[in-house]
Amino acid sequence: MEKTLHTFLKSGLIEKYVLGDTSPSEELEVEYFIERHDEARLEYENTQKNLEIWAKANAVEAPTSILDNILGEISEKTEKQTPVIHLKERNSHTPWYSIAASIVALVFAGSSYLLYQQNQSLNHENDVVVDEIFDLRSDIDKNNEKLDDVMKQFMKLNNPDTKKYVLKGNERAKNLKTVAYINPVEKTSMIDVATLPQLPNEKCYQIWAEVQDRMVNLGILDPSESNLQNIPYLEDALGLSITIEDKGGANTATADNSVAEISLQNK
Repeated sequence: MEKTLHTFLKSGLIEKYVLGDTSPSEELEVEYFIERHDEARLEYENTQKNLEIWAKANAVEAPTSILDNILGEISEKTEKQTPVIHLKERNSHTPWYSIAASIVALVFAGSSYLLYQQNQSLNHENDVVVDEIFDLRSDIDKNNEKLDDVMKQFMKLNNPDTKKYVLKGNERAKNLKTVAYINPVEKTSMIDVATLPQLPNEKCYQIWAEVQDRMVNLGILDPSESNLQNIPYLEDALGLSITIEDKGGANTATADNSVAEISLQNK
């Protein structure tokens, strides 16, 4: 049964269950393990918490309502009054049928012009709607791509082989807190920037990996990035360190600049 439970935890069914992407038979299987195994129940609760973190970190602001724009434009056009043509009275004795013919001609000309204007307006509105539909489809495609990326990172985050390391700041950066996720099986490394104290514009945060007797540069941390940032994976890394360097980063790390460090040999 332990082997079956391990296989179940690595199957990814719990992540699919939380996201509502399981079949009825898969739902029964997930609920069976959650009810009978504490490990499965704990994994389910952690997955829910991680999903909430990702939802907040990757929230996308909704686009401006297309319908409101179209209704506003139509309302503005309907408020404009059609100009009225006033005919001056004449004292000449023009036959009544000539007057009637003139009136009909004027009415016909006015109606034709009005219809032409309305047709032009509708064509313009139609072009606007088509453009906005294409823009909306493009936004949907981009959001789907972002959702796929989030799903992939979410699966990595909840992989049983992924180890979690919390880096807390020292006296120089008391509020600093980052979380590193390292998977030695898939050979991936990610870091979640939870809290990075504000630095002067000429300074930056840089992350390093300790490999035997030297420090290897893993890149500069961006405080504005609230989601996971990928960092290079090093097979023989003994620890991680974060330093404060001049803008652009440094080629070598010094102990005096270190604000957070952790050993990778304690898990």
